[in-house]
Amino acid sequence: MRFLVVVFFIFIAIQGSAQENPQNNEGQLHGNFQADIQYYNKDSSIGAPIVPEKLLMNSYANFNYSRGKFAAGVRFEGYMNTLQGFPNEGGKNNGFGVPIRWAIYKADELEITVGNYYDQFGSGLIFRSYEDKNLGYDNAMDGVKLKYEPFRGIALKGIIGYQRLYFEKGPGIVRGVDGEINLNEAISFLSTKLTQIIFGGSFVSKYQKDEDPIYKLPENVGAFAGRMNITHGKVAVSAEYAYKINDPSGDNNFIYKPGEGLIFNASYSQKGLGILFSAKRLDNMSFRSDRNANLNNLSINYLPSITKTHTYNLAAMYPYATQPNGELGAQAEVMYKIPKESLFGGRYGTGINVGFSRANNIKKIALNDTIGIGERGTDGYKSDWFDVGDEIFFQDFNIEINKKFTDKISTIITYQNLIYNYDILRGTSGHGSVYSDVVIVDFTYKFRSDYSLRTELQHMYTKQDQRNWAMGLMEFTIPNWFFTVFDQWNYGNEDANKRIHYFSAGFGYIKNANRIQITYGKQREGIMCVGGVCRAVPASNGVMVSISSTF
Repeated sequence: MRFLVVVFFIFIAIQGSAQENPQNNEGQLHGNFQADIQYYNKDSSIGAPIVPEKLLMNSYANFNYSRGKFAAGVRFEGYMNTLQGFPNEGGKNNGFGVPIRWAIYKADELEITVGNYYDQFGSGLIFRSYEDKNLGYDNAMDGVKLKYEPFRGIALKGIIGYQRLYFEKGPGIVRGVDGEINLNEAISFLSTKLTQIIFGGSFVSKYQKDEDPIYKLPENVGAFAGRMNITHGKVAVSAEYAYKINDPSGDNNFIYKPGEGLIFNASYSQKGLGILFSAKRLDNMSFRSDRNANLNNLSINYLPSITKTHTYNLAAMYPYATQPNGELGAQAEVMYKIPKESLFGGRYGTGINVGFSRANNIKKIALNDTIGIGERGTDGYKSDWFDVGDEIFFQDFNIEINKKFTDKISTIITYQNLIYNYDILRGTSGHGSVYSDVVIVDFTYKFRSDYSLRTELQHMYTKQDQRNWAMGLMEFTIPNWFFTVFDQWNYGNEDANKRIHYFSAGFGYIKNANRIQITYGKQREGIMCVGGVCRAVPASNGVMVSISSTF
């Protein structure tokens, strides 16, 4: 709170200085505001939970000031009360406050941050602090961060602090260092070489007091990682390996097995052609500053999913959730542009994207005949690096064809074949796996450059879960305005009472940096995932108002 008072007076001083001297433009104040408000109707037909308040709101406002080598900012947040489906354990997220406040000072090669900050070491395997408002996720650090560049091409970081937990802090202290060297910048004779080489390494540890009455738990848990990134013309290759010492927690049933993770990426690109390949292996890599935390709370690291992030509704109905306790997966994608004026390219060319991803369990072997796999208080199990388990967690084969026929007409046609292990990825039992086929046609007609009508037709065929779905959408755009109507219909549900139309209609107004959108309709229950991090979305019926602005 003292920090907030200091920042407040800084803003007052800036305002007064600007009024006294309008020509003084050295200092800059920027920010943004966002409010998402929903009014909930009772709707037992879709299983919508009753909302006592009727109207809920999530809101955010950032104010950031910079001048010369100094920068500072605060974020006000108000949840009155938190929207349904966003993290809110026992009402911990309800209320209004200033959970984010920070100041940065740059002194030549040194940069000092105090207060809250976000950062990432490498690909995030052992440390990533970030936020995603769509998920209600925010594990901001609160402490001190130092960045130092002693020589050209060499960058060092040091962090220490607590992690954000709603309006409070988690009990564990997180500490870490990271170093990276760009050989082409650090070594002068390599600066003109086509091959670019970057190496990096990290170490992160957490401290949490051991208060377990039964087991002796490590109070200091360390993890280290090494990475490299090499590019040569059209080819790029990167990899990162991470190792974490034994870290018994609620995520792994309090076993003492160390954790390991490996991510590998390769790409090739030239005009009209792009090829991507990724592979990942995770084994016992959950890493939190509180060993008893659940949901997405207090995660120190980030374990990305190497699957395509679909934006179309039915293709995204069964998203993948990263499995930190063990998964082995790979993804490949080929993007090709059929040349213009060719037989299949036509006047504008034709884009084709083909993607495939798959994730399996890792094969776990019992330590001996008397200890079960993953038994609490033991070393858990053994696992060979190259043994792929027999259980498929997720598989996605997709093809997308992007074709522009005339200046006014364009289409995107998508096909997806999916295998989704419902029990593993939703943490349930008795559902088995979902096998689905999805076809999507996205058609856009431009009446003129600033008037357009976009139509989506989607269909999902599956014999599992809720069975077949159909969806139709129309979106009309004119200068500053857009209007949308769509309907999802679970017409294949075995229960006739659940063959429901999820109808929705809305409109929005955009002018400069201001945006207002109002939507009315029903929302189906499901799971929303971004980058392998997920949250449950409850069914709802009502009016949603979204307002945002930047300055």
